[in-house]
Amino acid sequence: MRLAAKNELCSGCRVCELACAMEVRRENNPKKRLLRIEAHFPAPGKYEIHYCTQCGECAAVCPVEAITQEDGVYILDESKCISCMACVEACPYDVMMVHPGSEIPSKCILCGACVRMCPKGAIYDADTSEGGRW
Repeated sequence: MRLAAKNELCSGCRVCELACAMEVRRENNPKKRLLRIEAHFPAPGKYEIHYCTQCGECAAVCPVEAITQEDGVYILDESKCISCMACVEACPYDVMMVHPGSEIPSKCILCGACVRMCPKGAIYDADTSEGGRW
């Protein structure tokens, strides 16, 4: 899977954020998501989807090699993480996240929940689709 987005299709509903939190964190709390929707106000209906592109910047700066690539996905090994936050600072998309109550960062694992649940097809698998449901 390779995530992609068409920001012009995003309605700002944030279903993708909730789907992500439910799938990865097993919590009904969109604040625990691993992607982010940015609203551009005052422009009505203008949103930008920020998601992990699996660029590897986080892995490149990790001093203990806690982030490794497996089948095209960068995975964080929480048992190796020393919470230095170098990966959070290095993320060019601001999607390496440290959630309240945690001292260890989290990142997208390409589970696809956001893709499956987006009602507009604004975030999609670029390997199988061009985005858009309408």
